[in-house]
Amino acid sequence: MKLSIIAAAVALAVVCGPSYAACTYPKAPEKLPDGTVAAKEDMLAGKRLVEQYNKDMEAYLACIKLEYDAQVTKDAATLTPEQKAELDKRQTQKYNAAVDELQAVAERFNEQIRAYNKAHPK
Repeated sequence: MKLSIIAAAVALAVVCGPSYAACTYPKAPEKLPDGTVAAKEDMLAGKRLVEQYNKDMEAYLACIKLEYDAQVTKDAATLTPEQKAELDKRQTQKYNAAVDELQAVAERFNEQIRAYNKAHPK
């Protein structure tokens, strides 16, 4: 029963297309803890922020993929090769920009973890 409800919801989402077209780009954490002076609790809170941002970005990436797939499927018969290439290009740009930002946030936090470990040797 649950499987048929899920399948119906997915089918409805594909048919309705624009209803999920508003993929929300997640906002990166504004401020990460300064590892040179932060307490362990602050670092753990920063870790939770980065983990949540990662989950939000994964949801965004899944959304833009659904959006792209729906557009290509819906317009398959009328898309020219140039239009398809443009859609592919925009999809790739969106995806790469999101992944690049996610990696930059993760690297910034990793720098703070290294600073924390250096300031708090075991």
